[in-house]
Amino acid sequence: MEYRKLGRSDLNVSELSLGSWLTYGGGVARAEAKACVERAFACGINFIDTANVYAGGAAESFLGEVLAGRPRTSYVLATKVYFPMPDGGQGLSAAQVRKQLDASLKRLRLDYVDLYQCHRYDTSVPVEETLLALTEAVRQGKVRYIGFSEWNPAQIRAGLAVPGAARFISSQPQYSMLVRGPEAEVFPLCAKEGIGQIVWSPLKQGVLTGKYKAGEPAPKGSRAASASMGGFLRGRIDDDDLARVERLKPIAAELHLSLAQLALAWVLRRPEVSSAIIGASRPEQVEENVRASGVKLGPDVLARIDEVLA
Repeated sequence: MEYRKLGRSDLNVSELSLGSWLTYGGGVARAEAKACVERAFACGINFIDTANVYAGGAAESFLGEVLAGRPRTSYVLATKVYFPMPDGGQGLSAAQVRKQLDASLKRLRLDYVDLYQCHRYDTSVPVEETLLALTEAVRQGKVRYIGFSEWNPAQIRAGLAVPGAARFISSQPQYSMLVRGPEAEVFPLCAKEGIGQIVWSPLKQGVLTGKYKAGEPAPKGSRAASASMGGFLRGRIDDDDLARVERLKPIAAELHLSLAQLALAWVLRRPEVSSAIIGASRPEQVEENVRASGVKLGPDVLARIDEVLA
């Protein structure tokens, strides 16, 4: 496993990080979920990403249990706030930031989180209110650094312009071979401001592994076939994307890589990307994905990939 600096912070994070959306505390049985976390640490992953809303708080509670025996300095933990919670709270008002942060820390069994992220932008609350509440959390020692997920350039600039506020050090956009929007404006803006990218769904929820076939039902055991985890994929797998994935297979084979490893190495080719979040329901998936760390794709390979993706 190789490691990168997260933005302008002093956090060194693994190139691959372990996420918990739809999986831990929810769609994956506890024993398997625990095995995935243990395998991740064994493979060199030191960065765990979660959110208060994942499984209505159960993902944080699960991580609080399985991380309890590990030295606190041996891992970097990130969580988020914004989406509606079972207690009725939502948004990025100062009151909600304080309330949801304390609830997250209790579930995680921690005194602080390394990274606290705005899960989306809250148009109903002045950004100054949100940033000052986050700054207060940093000064109290409950949060080391702050970040955001899926903010557009204007929103990022607004957050950066709040006087006296803590500085963002991370951005969490969706980014993959099939979702390239952040390259245009978000990546260059954040690079200029010392903000690193923690990209989610770098395999487009499994589409870039090659497991899905046009005109065929989702294979048993896949995310799209899962009643609890497949809602974001069911009916949304594009045949054009599947055709592109098929055309990527020879390139991966020539490099002796799986499609997943090729897709992850492609994401990690960007210096703006500090870490790519992987999801896993089995330990073997963690191990396979981790082998993408350190893989360098040459200019000729990248040109061929661009032709396929065009």
